Amino acid sequence: MSEFMGKAGFQWFVGVVEDRKDPQTLGRLKVRCLGYHTEGLDKLPTKDLPWAHVMNPITSATVSGIGQTPLGAVEGTWVVGFFQDGPDAQQPIIIGTLPGVPSELPDISSKKGFQDAVNGVYPKYKETDVNRLAVNDEALPHSTLTIRKADRTTDIGRADFNQVDLRVANAGGPDTLTSDDGTAFNEPVTPYNAQYPYNHVYESEAGHIREIDDTPGVERIHERHSSGTGYEIHPKGDKVTRVKKDNYTIVTGDDFAHIKGNSSTTVDGGVRVFVNADGSTDDNNYTIQVGNNANVNIQVDKGNVNVVTSEGDINLKSGKNIQMDATQGIFMTARTFSAEISSTWVERVQGNNLKTGDHIQINGNRITATGDPINLN
Repeated sequence: MSEFMGKAGFQWFVGVVEDRKDPQTLGRLKVRCLGYHTEGLDKLPTKDLPWAHVMNPITSATVSGIGQTPLGAVEGTWVVGFFQDGPDAQQPIIIGTLPGVPSELPDISSKKGFQDAVNGVYPKYKETDVNRLAVNDEALPHSTLTIRKADRTTDIGRADFNQVDLRVANAGGPDTLTSDDGTAFNEPVTPYNAQYPYNHVYESEAGHIREIDDTPGVERIHERHSSGTGYEIHPKGDKVTRVKKDNYTIVTGDDFAHIKGNSSTTVDGGVRVFVNADGSTDDNNYTIQVGNNANVNIQVDKGNVNVVTSEGDINLKSGKNIQMDATQGIFMTARTFSAEISSTWVERVQGNNLKTGDHIQINGNRITATGDPINLN
């Protein structure tokens, strides 16, 4: 043991991972090494190979769970390393993995080593081991890219104030409301156009993907869960986020958002907003402020507009007019009704005008209601 670790006869090796299920969970691997181990599994079974430690980069602490876990290689991965114990070759250390172009796929029935003889999974293709998203060969597209292009949502409707209701809302007043002539938007097309060797890709066994694409002119960042949930940042800074199932956002402090442009939200289902859920007496109000030269438009295509307060007033104040237009009736029920008109009250009734009460006063003159029609000349 006096001649090892570079003192003399530094022993390199190249081999193939055949087992990664380290019983001590240290990230060790069993590697069959070229020139040291026989190919025949009957002569040297995988279980009899020594466990090889994996070298982590200096940027990983690799202590007490801090840093990057020494996991990543799979059965069938080609690795390079050295033997810590020199010619004894029983203490291998792996310093890296080696990509290549597999000449054949794993065959469990061959009873041979130097392959994924346990699961027969890797390698999957007879092509370069570099990820397809990094290579971008049109003849060999990555399946997730094909799915993303096909799973694009288009013609998403946006809120648009109806032209007919627009004219009604503007009747008798300045034409300040405007309709929106572009009522649909589309999910942007992915700008993926990677060129080798600029796209840096990480893909896990389950199909989770991370891309940092430095291709000139089409730089992107893309992260995707195997379910399809993910996000992509486009070359000019646009960001597209797609959540394939439910989305939860929990904020334990305050939440601030500043949108310098417009905001359009389309919801196929319902929307609920619950303010002051804990019943606090603090100033936890629901406040909407609209700046100068803008409107608040509410349109219900088919349904009711309900405003209810269990305990409290409903206050309306207009700096100009309040206009109401109903194609049928207007009904109000109140304990008392008080109206103060500083100028003129005009009533135009095409049908009957009915007033009932114990006493009716007009200009201080008291009229007793007897049930008969009242004639005012």
